[in-house]
This record gives sequence, C-alpha cells and structure tokens, in this order.
Amino acid sequence: MSNVYETYVDVDEKWVSKIPSHWQMKRLKAIFAMRKEKNNPVVTDNILSLTAKQGVVPYAEKEGAGGNKPKSDMTQYNIAHENDLLVNCMNVVSGAAGVSRYYGAISPVYYALYPHNDENVWYYHHIFRLMPFQRSLVGLGKGILMHESDEGTLTSVRMRISMDYLGNVLLPVPPRDEQDQIVKYLNWKVSEINRLIKFRKKELVTLVELKKKLISDTITKGIDADVKHKMTFIRWIGEIPEHWEIIKAKKVIKITNGSDPKSKGEIPVYGSGGAFKTCGEYKEPPVVLLGRKGTLDKPQYIVDRYWNVDTAFDVREKSGRINLKYYYYCAFLFDYGYYMTQTALPSMTQTDYGNMYIPLPPLDEQGKIVEVIEKRLSALSKLMDAKEEIIKELADLKNRVISDVVTGAIDVRNVKIPDYEIVDDNEESSDDEDLGDESLDEEV
Repeated sequence: MSNVYETYVDVDEKWVSKIPSHWQMKRLKAIFAMRKEKNNPVVTDNILSLTAKQGVVPYAEKEGAGGNKPKSDMTQYNIAHENDLLVNCMNVVSGAAGVSRYYGAISPVYYALYPHNDENVWYYHHIFRLMPFQRSLVGLGKGILMHESDEGTLTSVRMRISMDYLGNVLLPVPPRDEQDQIVKYLNWKVSEINRLIKFRKKELVTLVELKKKLISDTITKGIDADVKHKMTFIRWIGEIPEHWEIIKAKKVIKITNGSDPKSKGEIPVYGSGGAFKTCGEYKEPPVVLLGRKGTLDKPQYIVDRYWNVDTAFDVREKSGRINLKYYYYCAFLFDYGYYMTQTALPSMTQTDYGNMYIPLPPLDEQGKIVEVIEKRLSALSKLMDAKEEIIKELADLKNRVISDVVTGAIDVRNVKIPDYEIVDDNEESSDDEDLGDESLDEEV
C-alpha cells in the first residue's frame, strides 16, 4: 500500500509545492544535454514524428493527417538516439514530448535530450507528459494560436520555447533507485487505467455507430414505410422517398466564420471540439456549429447564447425551407472522411459545406423526422454521456496518479509490482494537436 515520505521540503514551483526532503531540485540543463548531431551526411532515413497523443513514433505509424509532410532532403534533419527525450519546442506546452524508442531523423524543432549522468529518462518522460507541468511552461514561450479544450488541454499551440529558457526549468530529481521504482510503478498503474479506458472507449464507439445508424435510417428513409423510394447519386444518402428533393445545402443555409473573442465574460466559447472557455461577446441561437479544422465530424446544436472561434463555422437557415435541427442531424452523416484525406490538415471550407447535397423533405415532415430521431436517441444519448464521464474520470485519475508519484506525494519504494499486461497510453488527441503551419517549414 502506498504511503507518504517521512519528511518534505517546500519548493516554489507552479506545478509542485513540495518534494521528499532527500530529493533534489535541479535545472534541466544540469540533468540533460542537447544532442547536436546532423543527418549530414545521411546516416538514417527513419523519420521520427512526435505528437501529444502517440509520443515518438516512426512517421509511417503516425495517426491522423496533421502536420507538415516529410522533407525530401534528408540532410536537413537532426539525429535522435534510442532513449533520447524528445521535446517539440513549438508544442511542448500541449504535450508534445516523450522518450524515443528509436534511432532516427528528427525535425530541427525537436530537442533531443540525453542525461549527463545516471538518470532514468522515463521518469522525466512522465513529468513532461503531465498537464500541470506543461502548463507551467506557458510563460516561457513566444508564439500564437493557443486554445484550451473543455478537458483543460492546451491545443493549437505554436509557442517556441528556446533551449535557454527550457534549460533553466527546475525538475525534481529522486535517487536513481527511486526513479527506477517510480517508472515501474507508473508503467503498471498507467497500463491498468489505460486498459479500463480502452474498454470504455470501445463501448462508446459501438454506441456512436448505433447513433449514426439510427439517424441515417430516419434521415434517408423517412418515417413512412409505405412510400415509394428513388435512388440518388449521393453515396451517404442512397435511396430516399420519391417526393423528397436533393439540393445543395447552400440553397437553404447561411454559413459564417468564427473569430476570437475580445472581452471576458460568462458566454461559452466553442471551437470544433466543443466549448473550451468563456467570453463577453455573444451571438444569438439557435445555430449549428460545424468544424472548419481539427474535429470535423462532430456537429453541435447550440440553444443558448454563444461565441465561436475560427475553428468552427456557424450555420443558420436562410430560406424558410429547412428545419435547422433537421440539418444538424444531416451533418452527422456527411462524408467527412473524403475531406479529411485531401489535405495535410483535416479542414473544411464554407464552399465544401455549401456544395454538399442533402435530402430535403417537406418542412412539416422534417419536424416529424426530428421528433422521431430525438425520441429514439433519448436513452442512447444518456448512456453515451455516462460512458464519456467515466472515461474522463479515468483520465483524471491517471493524471493524479502520475503527478502524485513523480512529485513524491506518495511513496512507492516498497510497492511490489505484480505481473501485468502493458497497455499503451490511450489518451485522445486534442482537436488540433497536429496543426500544420506552412510557415514552419522545418516541422514534421
């Protein structure tokens, strides 16, 4: 059973208030050196990618389409060794740091750090992946595009932190044998929590698929089983009742861009992934929010005053021919996959959304369809909300465990580690974690 240490000393850091009295606080530059090896002449073509979600992986194994494409000139890369701690100087405050299990070529925006002395680099890996520590680095960066998700994660971050500043950051340093035990303990505990998260996420995926099927069956087939149907040329629509129309959405909706708020207040601010902060400005509902970049396939129906930033479009009806809630349910079924594979950064334009074809029943029938969908989804939505809350609680638990152990809030020196199955970190990426920036030519 975990216990506290006998004595502690206070430390003046944003993310940790005290450490065990026999630990030390050292500046990063006293613990790590920065590797300065160039891939010139070329010694490897194994390009490594670093993301907040996956950590360090070969570029070919990177999930999602975000970020810039690899360079053709391999001599422009630096070299990382196995067990180097890689830190993306542009995105470290959003979690882009981790230990590499590979020898390979890395972008010049990655710092490859290796310990001066006998240190367990995986102990520091856990610190750099810890949200409170990431937040403590915010004041060191110079850059743009910082947003906060509803889980508190900083996303869309481009804040370059120089090695001069990063090198002066203070880190707790336990004795080497304690570092080893901490890493073993966290590997076990994090795997156990990840296993639970993975199980709950599989359940949630099944429910999401069921939700889409319920919506699709009602949106495309209607609620009258006896009417004749006709085939459309739109893949996601298929057959529809014969008396319905197929039109481009721009004929019945108006799409506008979002923008950054300029004042403080209590109005929720939405991005493509949901509400993430508040402001003083507002727009009047109802409105449908559609993703412009980042999260594309999660439309939002807003019924209270709101504001939206530029990662989300707001959509209103303009013709009196469409029920906005009906359009919202149509938006769940759009072929986002096509657009997400066309560019390095998953993104949509007003033209893309406006040119999408939608089935258009008579207005009164749209209202009935909405009523049927919401009746069918009522119990399912409550179950999905419950699953999402459990996943969030498990993620919070994981962060608390890591924080308590790496800061010495609990003593795990005498904990016996049982046999267990390693389960990789299943933490989801933030909406815009891999945003590409063409001005950052060196980034992969």
